[in-house]
Amino acid sequence: MSEQPGPELADVRRYGRRLMTRFVDQAREADRPQFGTMLTEHLGLPADRLPVAEQQWPAYEHVNVQAALDAWLGEPGREHRLVGVAGYRHRGSMGLADLLGQLPEEAKYGPRPGNVLRTSLPTGAEGQTKECLRVAVLLVSDADGRSALLFRGPDPEDGRENTTVEVIASREGAGAEIAARLADLAVEHNVYRGQVVSFGRTMFGRQGSFLRFHRRETLRQDELILPAATFDDVRRQVVGVARHREALRSAGQHLKRGLLLYGPPGVGKTHTVRYLVGELTDTTIVQLSGDTLHAIKEACSIARTLQPAMIVVEDVDLIAEERDHYSGSAMPLLFTLLNEMDGLDEDADVVFLLTTNRADLLEDALASRPGRVDQAVHIDLPDRVARQRLAELYRRGLSLDDSRLDSVLDRTDGVTASFLKELLRRAAVVAADREDVAGGDAVRVSADDLDAALDDLLDTRNRMTRRALGLEAES
Repeated sequence: MSEQPGPELADVRRYGRRLMTRFVDQAREADRPQFGTMLTEHLGLPADRLPVAEQQWPAYEHVNVQAALDAWLGEPGREHRLVGVAGYRHRGSMGLADLLGQLPEEAKYGPRPGNVLRTSLPTGAEGQTKECLRVAVLLVSDADGRSALLFRGPDPEDGRENTTVEVIASREGAGAEIAARLADLAVEHNVYRGQVVSFGRTMFGRQGSFLRFHRRETLRQDELILPAATFDDVRRQVVGVARHREALRSAGQHLKRGLLLYGPPGVGKTHTVRYLVGELTDTTIVQLSGDTLHAIKEACSIARTLQPAMIVVEDVDLIAEERDHYSGSAMPLLFTLLNEMDGLDEDADVVFLLTTNRADLLEDALASRPGRVDQAVHIDLPDRVARQRLAELYRRGLSLDDSRLDSVLDRTDGVTASFLKELLRRAAVVAADREDVAGGDAVRVSADDLDAALDDLLDTRNRMTRRALGLEAES
């Protein structure tokens, strides 16, 4: 028999290196910090036996929870250490209990101490932002004892829709007290208070998961061209109640109110909303329209928390038509709106401002029941006096020859405010093109330019344009 060849020296060396690498990895694993050990050492007792208190918020409250956490950590006599979390992705159920009960071999590939991750979130319409934690463990010490918090912000890519804070503490009951305190501070330091906001869509297509800030426009009363009686009705119901809220509340009168603005497209309903938003400077405004109408429940929650507040629902007929006119997914939105309007206390300083082009299609339960819509205001097509005022408003910086303006006003009977705005803009374009105006030069609109623009808008080929500007289709 032939002898088997012995191992080569190179093989022995490779095997030795493998053994050495394994020993080193094991040694490093033993020295690597683990959350279970870290939490137990910080609290000074077996942390896996302590109750966990949890507080949860919608995704759009992420920035407010961070503001609450900053305020709580900044209170006198409180110290903390911030520990980042690595390896937590695709572990949607990860909580303090999971970190405490983690086995040593799981710590290598699962959640483990790592870098602190943050994200910048908006706090105002002028570009203000706040640095917010994405996920972190906080080890806190104060005169009341020691506590540990797990902060997790929303992570749409990982399927997390909420912001959560979990708390354990060395003193019995302290965890629940801390969680409740953070909830109170999130309201106290709420960045949406007194702002104009609307719901947005994340980069992953999820709707209503964050709030977008808008600048609060300020319109003068003379920029809102409404009949005096109509203007007084609108302002009294919205601004008048807000101005006298304390006196009305003391007299036992309800503050919750609903105002419906209805009329043809282009007559100034949205402009009226802008005016009211500009005058209610201390009021939180939540705007809903188009594909954000689904967020009615969230909007009402914000309004209830941040009173005084106004919820603007534009084109409410999209969700509140009579039941006979539609079926399907829109119905739950109608019921949600009705339930939320009914659910607010009578003394809640919340306005529901609804607009529609089709009041005839509105569900009777919304339009007719007291306590939902207290007043419906019809905004009609501008009369001759209003059309003249609109022409003065929309001419702005134009040098306008108004020698034949009476004729223009005669020919525009029955048009909308939007039509007149477009008429002045189109006349300016005609004038600028005729004179080949250079940048910075004044645009001089002649009476012929104004007539030409009106002829163009009234031309048969512009029937669709007129409809887009709110005019009825020709028979």
